Amino acid sequence: MRPISRRNFLFTSAAAAAATLSGGFAAEAEPVIDIHQHTDYSGRTDEQMLAHQTTMGVTHTVLLPAGRFYQLEAGASGNDRVQEVARLHPKEYFFFANEVPYLSDAREVIVAGLKAGAHGIGEQKFMVDADSRAVAMVAEIAAEFGVPVLLHFQFGRYNTSFERFHTILEKFPKVNFIGHAQTWWANIDAKADQAVLYPKGPVTPGGITDRLLSDYPNMFGDMSAGSGLNAMLRDEDHARGFFARHQDKLMYGSDCSDSVGAGAKCSGSQMLATIRRLAPDKAAERKILFENAKRVLKLPV
Repeated sequence: MRPISRRNFLFTSAAAAAATLSGGFAAEAEPVIDIHQHTDYSGRTDEQMLAHQTTMGVTHTVLLPAGRFYQLEAGASGNDRVQEVARLHPKEYFFFANEVPYLSDAREVIVAGLKAGAHGIGEQKFMVDADSRAVAMVAEIAAEFGVPVLLHFQFGRYNTSFERFHTILEKFPKVNFIGHAQTWWANIDAKADQAVLYPKGPVTPGGITDRLLSDYPNMFGDMSAGSGLNAMLRDEDHARGFFARHQDKLMYGSDCSDSVGAGAKCSGSQMLATIRRLAPDKAAERKILFENAKRVLKLPV
């Protein structure tokens, strides 16, 4: 019998305790898939992450690794770590594969993660243009394996030249792409100033993000982080219409690093409450919290 490491023992014990307190991994609760979470985020332990997800009421979590050299910038850890956690709880935790796309062995590393059971590629959060050869290479792998790609768009830093990303969508129509982060969410506004990452005030409909979701069947949105929450709270009338228009394209994610899982410090729990409050009906809410992610990520839940 393989010896149990101290990390695995503590993690399994925390899982058992959390499950006892919540009656299991929300076995009787309405299912919620969180498509955007990280291990070792801001020093958070495995036990704290598990408790965080349980407190929010999340039933299934997707762990996103960083590529090598970028652990701190991507707020995550590597492929081995996410696989380790997912192996401990295969019914509740899933994982993506990732690597810096311009490294010579990037394809080899990503393919190895996919062969190990990854349900997607990402979070791609690297200093390349959104229509670069590096992004196209990742899309080629995704096409080969039939998995989505999750990208972090941030003006002047990650996946830049967002206005040209539509060319990738057109070149790879059978690959599903999931948009995330500041520039993705700022551009729900047709008058977005690209240098302003967390804009405030009323939204003018028809921004790049809104058009990509409307015009391309292979474009989806990740609701996570402060950028997603800000986009919905800055203009709640617009948010209601946005949820109604794109209810088949949006997926809940948390991407929060706190160890609480509730209250003002947890953007994930705030986003859950926002979706439930502003979604047009229960059917749309269920799509955003569960059904869309299950379908697009092909999760066995």
